[in-house]
Amino acid sequence: MQLLQYLTIPVSEMFRDPPYYLALRTQVVPLLRTYPSLKIWIAGCSTGEEVYSMAILLKEEGLLERSLIYATDINPQSLERARQGVYTMDSIRSYTESYQKAGGKRQFSDYYTAAYDAVLMDKSLREHVTFSDHSLATDSVFAETQLISCRNVLIYFDRALQDRAIGLFHESLGHRGFLGLGSKESLDFTSFADQFEPVSKRERVFRKL
Repeated sequence: MQLLQYLTIPVSEMFRDPPYYLALRTQVVPLLRTYPSLKIWIAGCSTGEEVYSMAILLKEEGLLERSLIYATDINPQSLERARQGVYTMDSIRSYTESYQKAGGKRQFSDYYTAAYDAVLMDKSLREHVTFSDHSLATDSVFAETQLISCRNVLIYFDRALQDRAIGLFHESLGHRGFLGLGSKESLDFTSFADQFEPVSKRERVFRKL
């Protein structure tokens, strides 16, 4: 287990690549509003920054109350940090700037309580999140989802494992579901390239055909 901690070093930040979140807000959210309820999978959630970013976006768009976010990772220590929702005050300045660039509608400070050089994310953001252990290399699909966000995870996989992960996402996504990848990731050389269409190719947002 200790080796796993070293092999899955978490690197994450809130609203990383703000244009990605802006694309979700402007091009995906209007379609998600047509669903009576939503299941969203954050695959490879690391220490939770992307989970809270997604929860904030959904809250501002009036969707969090009818959403269930599955936040999964293979690293148990990262998952525990994600559950706690505690981050350093030093990181908040850059997070705030990214939040604003991502189309944030409020003060970022509305979403956390600060004390002793750290911040605690608001518990209302966690109420709609289920954190659980899941391996894209060995585990199977566990739910039908409308949106999957797996960012900056596939770059660490070889071609066969990338194919397996995208296959899981394709299987999990419901009719015309959405998939978001990292800025350096692509579907182009996978077996599922023709199973998705770009919603925002530049921001790596796709929709299942």
